[in-house]
Amino acid sequence: MTDAEARETKAKVYRRRRIVVFSALALVIALFTTGGVYTANALGAAVPAAAPQITDPEPVAAAPQPLSLPGFGSYAVGAVGFDGLLAAGNESTPMPMASITKVITALTVLAEHPIPAGESGPDIAYTDADVDIYWDMVAQNGSVAPVEAGATLSLKESLEALLIPSGNNYGISIANWAFGSEEALVEKANAWLAANGLANTHVVDSSGISDDNVGTAADMVALGEIALRDPTVAAIVASKSVEIPEIGTLENSNKLLGTHGVDGMKTGTTDDAANLLFTADYAVGASNVTVVGVLLGGESHSVLDEAIAALLDSVAPGFHEVAPLEANQVLAEYSTPWGETARARTADGASLVVWSDTPVDVEVQAEPVTTAERGTQVGTAVVRAGSQEISVPLVLDAQLADPGTWWRLSNPGALG
Repeated sequence: MTDAEARETKAKVYRRRRIVVFSALALVIALFTTGGVYTANALGAAVPAAAPQITDPEPVAAAPQPLSLPGFGSYAVGAVGFDGLLAAGNESTPMPMASITKVITALTVLAEHPIPAGESGPDIAYTDADVDIYWDMVAQNGSVAPVEAGATLSLKESLEALLIPSGNNYGISIANWAFGSEEALVEKANAWLAANGLANTHVVDSSGISDDNVGTAADMVALGEIALRDPTVAAIVASKSVEIPEIGTLENSNKLLGTHGVDGMKTGTTDDAANLLFTADYAVGASNVTVVGVLLGGESHSVLDEAIAALLDSVAPGFHEVAPLEANQVLAEYSTPWGETARARTADGASLVVWSDTPVDVEVQAEPVTTAERGTQVGTAVVRAGSQEISVPLVLDAQLADPGTWWRLSNPGALG
């Protein structure tokens, strides 16, 4: 190779090196400029949320509870806090209530003359006029409780004489004291019935001695539940007997009291039929269930009581406690694209008492999560049975941490 050729070759190599150097420099400058923007964007971008993989527990339902139903009359059975009626027959047919009317009288009086807890209420002075009422009721073959002219009884004691031995005469005497006349009480009582939604019940006197005092079995169950909310009435109807110094010992006319769980409420007797508005309490798991029912139209109280006892003995086993959720139960799982995992667990367990074949369902509501600390609430498990509803928080059992710089820079397509 000549000197000229060697110089030309060297020049070509130099030019190529210049091109490579300047091209590399341009690439470095471009990467520095655009890479800075990418890095800033990547590190500041939102990471994708992890969707929960939910586990929905299967609904729980027992077999229907077989019942021993009365073969006569009009009846209905409900339970405090439970939807509708547990059992019913001819429950919409108005029937003579007889002395169940006295519960309405008591509640009407207490609505305007409430007795504070632990007290006995105002005093009522009894006179010869009240003794005359007593003998008038005797003449009408009505049930009575003793009364003496000159005696002074508290309102509570007067209501005990009305409700425990079913003293018709005390219905009139209390009405006269509270409202001036029995007619005024009747007007107040029917207004009270309407205000409390007992549209199919109507009274014409204070005691139920007339067959025109009528109500439906469905209304009677509602009446019983209202009565239980008044502590004075609830305590009186649960008493087997009371001692009132002015008039002596009064025995309850409800012979089922203290048997088959019965702790109330009021008998009713017409010339043709026997009635009982009853309440009963049963322990179910850690809870207590109050049953309220009525049977109208028995041929005698012995026949009536036997039918109610059989009915209650078949109703009570139908209540059972269900625990559809345990504490720390896993109901959802999370897995992030960068490898973090956590589970959503119940913060508490849940149990409730249900009747018969009422289904218990659990609805799991869990939200998507990006990053969160351990213990963060991410949803709720809602337990439903009839109108009962329990909400249990769902919390994470582990941290879902940020993916960090390297994952963000190396996964541009996964970033928001």
